Amino acid sequence: MDILEILRQDYAKFPLDQNYDIYAEDVYFQDPTSKFRGLNRYRKTIAFIQKWFKNPHLELLEIQRIDRLITTRWSLSWNTPLPWEPRIAITGRSELLVNDLELITSHIDYWDRSVLDVVKQHFRG
Repeated sequence: MDILEILRQDYAKFPLDQNYDIYAEDVYFQDPTSKFRGLNRYRKTIAFIQKWFKNPHLELLEIQRIDRLITTRWSLSWNTPLPWEPRIAITGRSELLVNDLELITSHIDYWDRSVLDVVKQHFRG
């Protein structure tokens, strides 16, 4: 199966039943709140989202590939497990680099809003 089709499927069922076979063992991940290297840590990050975020929904808006670069545009929303369960929403894009073995070696997320703006969504009235 084509890597773009696998990514489409993973976005559709995120964070459940992700296909980690498309990632290199030493994959680099970065977003506005963290950066790390390693598939094990990447799995733990997805497991954290699955366990602690309520009703997560990741919508793939666009995906394309040019040579070794895959770019996506997406929208992510969830309810934070606070007593008032605020619905949080982030739009952004991802850049994924693919090696000769068709494995993702780098996954960098860019958010359309600042981390502070995301935090503020928890307390808007």
